[in-house]
Amino acid sequence: MMLHASNLLFAMAPPTQPGQPAPPIWVNMVPLILMVVIFYFLLIRPQSKKAKEHAALLQTLKPGDKILTSGGVLGIVVSLKDKSVTIRSADSKFEVLKSAITEVTERGGDSAQN
Repeated sequence: MMLHASNLLFAMAPPTQPGQPAPPIWVNMVPLILMVVIFYFLLIRPQSKKAKEHAALLQTLKPGDKILTSGGVLGIVVSLKDKSVTIRSADSKFEVLKSAITEVTERGGDSAQN
Protein backbone atom coordinates (compact mmCIF):
# COMPACT_ATOMS: atom_id res chain seq x y z
CA MET A 1 0.00 0.00 0.00
CA MET A 2 1.49 3.30 -1.07
CA LEU A 3 0.90 6.53 0.78
CA HIS A 4 0.50 9.73 -1.14
CA ALA A 5 2.42 12.84 -0.06
CA SER A 6 -0.61 14.37 1.66
CA ASN A 7 -1.31 11.13 3.54
CA LEU A 8 2.31 11.00 4.59
CA LEU A 9 2.09 14.51 6.03
CA PHE A 10 -1.06 13.61 7.94
CA ALA A 11 0.59 10.43 9.21
CA MET A 12 3.34 12.55 10.79
CA ALA A 13 0.83 14.58 12.80
CA PRO A 14 0.72 13.87 16.53
CA PRO A 15 -2.17 11.64 17.60
CA THR A 16 -5.10 13.28 19.32
CA GLN A 17 -7.01 11.98 22.30
CA PRO A 18 -10.68 11.17 21.86
CA GLY A 19 -12.76 14.25 22.51
CA GLN A 20 -9.87 16.63 21.75
CA PRO A 21 -10.12 18.87 18.70
CA ALA A 22 -7.52 18.23 15.98
CA PRO A 23 -4.85 20.92 15.57
CA PRO A 24 -5.16 23.18 12.53
CA ILE A 25 -3.37 21.99 9.39
CA TRP A 26 -0.97 24.97 9.38
CA VAL A 27 0.55 23.72 12.66
CA ASN A 28 1.71 20.61 10.84
CA MET A 29 3.18 22.68 7.99
CA VAL A 30 5.39 24.91 10.19
CA PRO A 31 8.36 22.46 10.31
CA LEU A 32 8.23 22.02 6.53
CA ILE A 33 8.20 25.78 5.92
CA LEU A 34 11.03 26.23 8.42
CA MET A 35 13.13 23.63 6.56
CA VAL A 36 12.54 25.39 3.23
CA VAL A 37 13.66 28.72 4.71
CA ILE A 38 16.79 27.14 6.20
CA PHE A 39 17.68 25.47 2.87
CA TYR A 40 17.22 28.79 1.08
CA PHE A 41 19.62 30.66 3.35
CA LEU A 42 22.18 27.85 3.62
CA LEU A 43 22.24 26.48 0.06
CA ILE A 44 20.37 28.43 -2.59
CA ARG A 45 21.24 32.04 -1.70
CA PRO A 46 25.04 31.54 -1.38
CA GLN A 47 25.14 29.59 -4.64
CA SER A 48 23.31 32.31 -6.58
CA LYS A 49 25.57 34.96 -5.03
CA LYS A 50 28.64 33.01 -6.15
CA ALA A 51 27.21 32.67 -9.67
CA LYS A 52 26.66 36.45 -9.88
CA GLU A 53 30.24 37.10 -8.73
CA HIS A 54 31.57 34.67 -11.37
CA ALA A 55 29.51 36.37 -14.09
CA ALA A 56 30.89 39.77 -13.00
CA LEU A 57 34.43 38.34 -13.09
CA LEU A 58 33.92 37.15 -16.67
CA GLN A 59 32.51 40.54 -17.72
CA THR A 60 35.61 42.38 -16.45
CA LEU A 61 38.06 39.97 -18.09
CA LYS A 62 40.50 41.63 -20.52
CA PRO A 63 43.72 40.77 -22.39
CA GLY A 64 46.76 40.70 -20.14
CA ASP A 65 44.95 39.25 -17.08
CA LYS A 66 46.55 36.23 -15.44
CA ILE A 67 43.91 33.54 -14.86
CA LEU A 68 43.42 30.10 -13.37
CA THR A 69 41.15 27.60 -15.13
CA SER A 70 39.10 24.86 -13.50
CA GLY A 71 41.57 22.34 -14.94
CA GLY A 72 44.43 23.99 -13.04
CA VAL A 73 46.05 25.73 -16.01
CA LEU A 74 47.62 29.12 -15.27
CA GLY A 75 47.76 31.47 -18.23
CA ILE A 76 47.58 35.00 -19.57
CA VAL A 77 44.58 36.14 -21.58
CA VAL A 78 45.51 36.90 -25.19
CA SER A 79 42.09 37.56 -26.73
CA LEU A 80 38.40 37.31 -25.90
CA LYS A 81 35.47 35.97 -27.90
CA ASP A 82 31.78 35.61 -27.02
CA LYS A 83 32.03 32.24 -25.28
CA SER A 84 35.75 31.49 -25.29
CA VAL A 85 39.08 32.98 -24.30
CA THR A 86 42.47 32.42 -25.88
CA ILE A 87 45.20 32.11 -23.25
CA ARG A 88 48.95 31.68 -23.37
CA SER A 89 50.55 29.28 -20.90
CA ALA A 90 54.31 28.72 -21.08
CA ASP A 91 55.00 28.10 -24.80
CA SER A 92 51.46 26.95 -25.64
CA LYS A 93 48.32 28.72 -26.73
CA PHE A 94 44.89 27.41 -25.64
CA GLU A 95 41.32 28.33 -26.35
CA VAL A 96 39.12 27.66 -23.32
CA LEU A 97 35.49 28.39 -22.52
CA LYS A 98 34.86 31.41 -20.33
CA SER A 99 32.96 29.21 -17.88
CA ALA A 100 36.19 27.25 -17.22
CA ILE A 101 37.87 30.32 -15.71
CA THR A 102 37.72 30.11 -11.92
CA GLU A 103 39.66 33.19 -10.87
CA VAL A 104 41.77 36.08 -12.02
CA THR A 105 45.07 35.87 -10.14
CA GLU A 106 46.47 39.18 -11.36
CA ARG A 107 44.96 42.03 -13.36
CA GLY A 108 47.06 43.11 -16.29
CA GLY A 109 46.79 45.26 -19.36
CA ASP A 110 45.93 48.97 -19.28
CA SER A 111 44.75 49.14 -15.65
CA ALA A 112 48.19 48.08 -14.30
CA GLN A 113 49.96 50.91 -16.14
CA ASN A 114 47.75 53.75 -14.75
